[in-house]
Amino acid sequence: KLPRGFYSTGSLFVVGDLLKSCHGRIDHLLKQERLTDALALAWSFYEGKAKAVVGLSGDTSKRKAVIADRMVEILLHYADRTLKKCPDQGKIQVMEQHFQDVVPVIVDYCLLLQRTDLLFNQIYDKMSENSVAKGIFLECLEPYILSDKLLGITAQVMKDLLLHFQDKNRLENMEACIVHMDITSLDIQQVVLLCWENHLYDAMIYVYNSGMNDFISPMEKLFKVIAPPLNAGKSLTGTVLLPLKDCCLAGRAYPLGDIPEDLVPLVKNQIFEFLIRLHSTEGSVDEEVYPHIRTLLHFDTREFLNVLALTFEDFKNDKQAVEYQQRIVDILLKVMVENSDFTPSQVGCLFTFLARQLAKPNNTLFVNRTLFDQVLEFLCSPDDDSRHSERQQVLLELLQAGGIVQFEESRLIQMAEKAEFYQICEFMYERELRYDKIIDCYLRDPVRKEEVFNYIHNILSMPGYSAEEKQAVWQKALEHIEELLLLSPCKAADLVAIHFTEQIESIIANLQDQFLLFQFLRSLLDPREGINQDLLHLPPHVTEQFIELLCQHSPDHVLETLKVLEYCRLEETIQITQKHQLHEASSYLLEKKGDIHGAFLVMLERLQSKLLMLTQDDGAELPLLESIEDTLMKTIALCQRNSHNLNQQQRERHYLHVSFLSPSIPYWHISTLKSLTMQVLNNMAAFIALPSILQRILQDPVYGKGKLGEIQGLVLGMLDTFNYEQTLLETTTNLLNHDLHWSLCNLRASVTRGLTPKQDYCCICLQQYKRRQESADEIIVFSCGHLYHSLCLLSKECGAVSKDVMRWMCYKCNSSNKGGKLSENFSELKKGSGTSLAQPSFLQTGSESALDPQQIQAFDQLCRLNRGTSRLALLTELSRSGEKHGLLSVSHGDSASSVFQNETFQLHLAPPPLMDD
Repeated sequence: KLPRGFYSTGSLFVVGDLLKSCHGRIDHLLKQERLTDALALAWSFYEGKAKAVVGLSGDTSKRKAVIADRMVEILLHYADRTLKKCPDQGKIQVMEQHFQDVVPVIVDYCLLLQRTDLLFNQIYDKMSENSVAKGIFLECLEPYILSDKLLGITAQVMKDLLLHFQDKNRLENMEACIVHMDITSLDIQQVVLLCWENHLYDAMIYVYNSGMNDFISPMEKLFKVIAPPLNAGKSLTGTVLLPLKDCCLAGRAYPLGDIPEDLVPLVKNQIFEFLIRLHSTEGSVDEEVYPHIRTLLHFDTREFLNVLALTFEDFKNDKQAVEYQQRIVDILLKVMVENSDFTPSQVGCLFTFLARQLAKPNNTLFVNRTLFDQVLEFLCSPDDDSRHSERQQVLLELLQAGGIVQFEESRLIQMAEKAEFYQICEFMYERELRYDKIIDCYLRDPVRKEEVFNYIHNILSMPGYSAEEKQAVWQKALEHIEELLLLSPCKAADLVAIHFTEQIESIIANLQDQFLLFQFLRSLLDPREGINQDLLHLPPHVTEQFIELLCQHSPDHVLETLKVLEYCRLEETIQITQKHQLHEASSYLLEKKGDIHGAFLVMLERLQSKLLMLTQDDGAELPLLESIEDTLMKTIALCQRNSHNLNQQQRERHYLHVSFLSPSIPYWHISTLKSLTMQVLNNMAAFIALPSILQRILQDPVYGKGKLGEIQGLVLGMLDTFNYEQTLLETTTNLLNHDLHWSLCNLRASVTRGLTPKQDYCCICLQQYKRRQESADEIIVFSCGHLYHSLCLLSKECGAVSKDVMRWMCYKCNSSNKGGKLSENFSELKKGSGTSLAQPSFLQTGSESALDPQQIQAFDQLCRLNRGTSRLALLTELSRSGEKHGLLSVSHGDSASSVFQNETFQLHLAPPPLMDD
């Protein structure tokens, strides 16, 4: 859209008219006090992004200069208006929010116009009239300073900025701004004093390095700060090593920028001279020698040595630096080896550093080998138990770094074994390919014992090891098999199952500790432990030995283990469980064997013994009562699981034995016994006739001596159950009768239904059947609707005599099948199979309407297609059951004679398909 009053003359616009329109629009916004919108509009014209400016020809610089001047006026007006509109009353937060909404806009546009003179003179003077506005103004400068978009600031503004951050206690922000500023805009004396008072060491180093090219003075000041607490044994953290690292490497300045190239060699030499000073400039009389290196070693030994390693790598072609390197190494040895203030870890870091330097191909350093022997004795001292793992780790790092060439290997192994440095022994044995000795290292190391199993498995299963090496490891593991079992029976069993299957019996025979043998066999044979049982090919007596031990050491877990255990002989296992009187386990095994009566007698004996214990107690004991109920429920479950394998007399004997145990029960337990008996009767009602149950209730001494009221609840409960099941039986019988009647009606309708041909001609000869005059010829119609002459079907071999009955097959339907199905169907036709036959009907030339053999054959075939268990047999079975028991019993008498127990029994409850009218 074009500004108001703007007119197009072809593709060009007049610059004067454009400026006039721009000023008019800006004046309109200013009158509405929309200063921010006015600045935005002016800036869009200044950048040339306004739509009216696109494609405009003319002097761009002139246009920008005019618009920039107008923006300056607006900014000054904006600043005045901001100060005048400031709320005089209310909370300080309201005033801060007012300036935060306005001041950043003024700062942004001043920097966009690159008018820092306007920003730091007129605008800043106006903002300084209000302390809140001044603070907001100074804080707006921080993001521009940190992003290096504002490098130059007047000294007065910079001074005020630092004082503002100091007053607000935002020292980190102040330090970050200092290191990003042009050093010429800083009052160096003020900044150094400010940084020193507030411990802003990064800013102080930057000022010294960038402002005065002094790289040593800040280091001296820094060492004066950190040396006293380090000498007192305190630990410090910080970046004291970073300036040293940057100055020693590649000429980088700290924390930002680069050192001038002409100063790089000089700075490096100054740093090295500083490090190797014998005494500091203001050191005391009792100051130790080489205080700077000593301080850095105490501050962070590993990081300081890493800095030196990087420095040595960078100076490898500098002769002067090589001399410094040897000098520093000598000082390090003198300071650390001759002084007891350093820990084994720190000494180890030094010699690891030295070993790496000596292992380099272009090494120029010299270190006396005797010093390495001293370090070895120091680290392997058997009298010093402190920091054992630390000293071992230090020596291991030293060896891995190439320091092994500095030691005699036999002496090293001897000292490591004496110091119990088993990781060092492993390192040495591995170099010598003595893998079997490493097993001893793992077993003797209390920290890494559990790792021995993975080590043995890896050696025996992974490629890369010779047959002799694997055999040595295999033999060593077999020698320590008992120790491995003591360490972890499960992991040892897993190892044995994979690598020692042929030695299992010898291992079992050699184990003297029976409990350890039990743990081993449980881990080996119990499938729940995760061992693949297919790997094991053990004789049955091993499994029986495990069960024997299981009965001795963990009898409560025998039953659940037997349920998952494989490959055990039933007779021998039953003898073991009976020997240890584990009745439930014996009952389970007898039931598994098929001896249901024996399993029942075991549970019955157990139940009787617990009831006998109940009669001998003076008071009720809850655990005993719960145990009796648990045993009773398990006995009932046994009867229910096996009732279908028992005849009626056997079921009655078992259930009634359970429900009418009648020892001399104390009177206070009579109610408990009645409750248990009620549970039995409710469960046996589906298997035992109601009259038999009632008769035994009346004959039982517990109930027979009481009044009728005492057994009223029991009898009424049984009668309710009887009524419910009788109703269920009647409803089921009615449903079956209705289904039977409906099915028979549909079958009769489908059999007596006439067949309508789809056409009036033979599907083979294609002649109308009415025109054929042969009197012996018959017309055959199939249920599929196809019509044929009988002679035509015979010509196509679709008819055959089977059992003096002519059987036909639809030629068109069967010839459409693929792959020679017609010949197969014809062979079935000769055998008398009706599975592939359609239902034919015959239209004879005479008037005879009697049922011929083909119709009889079709009816038989339809019956076969709908064959199943006879409805009459089902109803007869249910009727006999209802007359005898009054209950919906699953079976009675010999279970083999029941239609319900027949394997081919299936209910065809789905109705047959409806026939088309």
